[in-house]
Amino acid sequence: MKKIVILVVDDEERIVNFLRSKLRVSGYEVLTASNGKEAFEQFHNNNPDLIILDLVMPEMDGFSFLKELRAFSQVPVIILSAKNEDVDKIQGLNMGADDYLPKPFNPNELIARIEAVSRRLSQGQKTKALQTITLNGISIDFQSHNCLVGGKEAHLTRIEWLLLAELLQNMGRVITYEELLTRIWGPEYRKDLQILRTWISRLRNKLEPNADEPALIQTIPKMGYIVKQPRS
Repeated sequence: MKKIVILVVDDEERIVNFLRSKLRVSGYEVLTASNGKEAFEQFHNNNPDLIILDLVMPEMDGFSFLKELRAFSQVPVIILSAKNEDVDKIQGLNMGADDYLPKPFNPNELIARIEAVSRRLSQGQKTKALQTITLNGISIDFQSHNCLVGGKEAHLTRIEWLLLAELLQNMGRVITYEELLTRIWGPEYRKDLQILRTWISRLRNKLEPNADEPALIQTIPKMGYIVKQPRS
């Protein structure tokens, strides 16, 4: 079986050396870079399966790297940073990071989160079981991963497709926060409402004409979300 290749991007040599050793012992192949520019070189030369990204680095910081990366790639990214403010976490998630872990961190928790991201990669095929669905002026083709909103293509990320598939497979019933978090991210995330709300917000902004008054993905306060059955 091919090893998962992880690119560690951090300018702290101590952190890089520690992660290299820990990840290799855990069965991963490891590449390293000390800033965003080096990271792009490694990315284009080696096509890693996952990136662990620091935010504060010289030459090109993590936010700048992530913004450029998301223009052409949906490779999973876990932010690992000493910037532990909620605003930084939300910004990182809004820019397309898959997860955010503050420093100092528990290395076993990092491994668990890498494993959770790996599970989501293999989950992606389950959306293929759905067919084309049209509702609220939105046409969603799960076979070709094509989504049209008002006739214009909306580009959804891997997590957004998984979320949308889960909501539509359960159309007409409320899916609780814990259910969605467990099914998409894994049981270790079942209490992380911030990450779920951030991704639901991203999905609404792409699908809803007015994301502040959503017609498709509706919130049931203190419970979860529902996509209601269309009226016949």
